[in-house]
Amino acid sequence: MTSQTHLTGLAALAEHSEEYLPEDDVLAGARDAADELGCPTATPSIGATLRFLATTLCARAVVEVGTGAGVSGLYLLRGMAGDGVLTSIDIEPEFQHAARRAFTAAGFPSGRARLIAGRAVDVLPRLTDGGYDLVYVDAAKVEYQRYYQHGVALLRAGGVIAFGGIGAYGRFTDPARRDPETLAMRELARTVSEDERLRPALLPVGAGLLVAARSAP
Repeated sequence: MTSQTHLTGLAALAEHSEEYLPEDDVLAGARDAADELGCPTATPSIGATLRFLATTLCARAVVEVGTGAGVSGLYLLRGMAGDGVLTSIDIEPEFQHAARRAFTAAGFPSGRARLIAGRAVDVLPRLTDGGYDLVYVDAAKVEYQRYYQHGVALLRAGGVIAFGGIGAYGRFTDPARRDPETLAMRELARTVSEDERLRPALLPVGAGLLVAARSAP
């Protein structure tokens, strides 16, 4: 198999992964709301991966940085344990109102989601260190390094931190790109790979997902 054939096959699989698990009307409604508000959303493949991670971890406590209109939150809640609580942070209250409507439409009681309006760099230090199973970040890329520093501290042993959009638009692997967002993502990837507390992997789903599990002490 030639490298070009291999790449073509991967591209075809990546495209198919976005259609592999059809989304229901609640997710479709959340995506429509996101379009109207102009906020980004997790692709279906990213969403499925988040749900998989939450299920695998039997997650009861999850932190999300970047609520948006609730698309990623729906996937996380659907993977979490039935008594699990999602803590979701966003600087835009209007986005969180839309997310709350989506969670209600999906049948989740209000107590399953704690929505905090504010800057994540201010909120994360107030959360309980070692108290979370999963941290998902999809927000301002230039702040990823700070989210990483706070997010890893929140994880229990075996917990996972995930960063969305790490390879958006091919910037990550393009050496000519030197804009602040791309440089921040490269720095994050390097830092995570060198962190002896973590066991990382770079997943080619959606716009790229950098994940890392916190090892036992």
